[in-house]
Amino acid sequence: MSHKNSQVKPPTDRRMLFIGISPEVFTPDELPPGLTVEKLAEQLEATRAAFEAEGLDAVWAGIGKDPDEAEAEIRARFAEHSFGLALIGGGIRLFPENTVLFERIVNVLIDLRPDIRLSFNTSPDNSLEALRRWLDR
Repeated sequence: MSHKNSQVKPPTDRRMLFIGISPEVFTPDELPPGLTVEKLAEQLEATRAAFEAEGLDAVWAGIGKDPDEAEAEIRARFAEHSFGLALIGGGIRLFPENTVLFERIVNVLIDLRPDIRLSFNTSPDNSLEALRRWLDR
C-alpha cells in the first residue's frame, strides 16, 4: 500500500522525526514474547543505520511514557530542526495504556507544524517502509 493516489500533498520538508519509547523505559513484562530491551535497542539502531544508508535525514526522539515529558522532548527537537514528516512508533500506538501519550504526540506535532505528515510503523523493522509511503510519492 502507498499514498500515491492520495490527494494529500507529500511532505514539503523531507527531514524526519522518528518518535519512539526509549527501550530502557520498558520493563521485560511489557514487551512482546521473545523481545528484550536489548533486542529492541538493537532493532532501533539497525533502523537508524538503515535510514542513514538510504541517505534519509532522520532524527531519533526517544521518549518516556509521561505525556508532559514526551511533549517537552518533541518541542526540544523542533527547537533544533524543522521536520516535515514524523514516524510514530508502534510501542506508542499499539498499547491502550499509551492512548493519552499518543494523542498528545499527534497534537503537539500538528501544533508545531500544521502541514506535517504522519507515518506509523508496527515495529522498528518496518520503519523504512512506513516512511517510504510518503517519501516515494
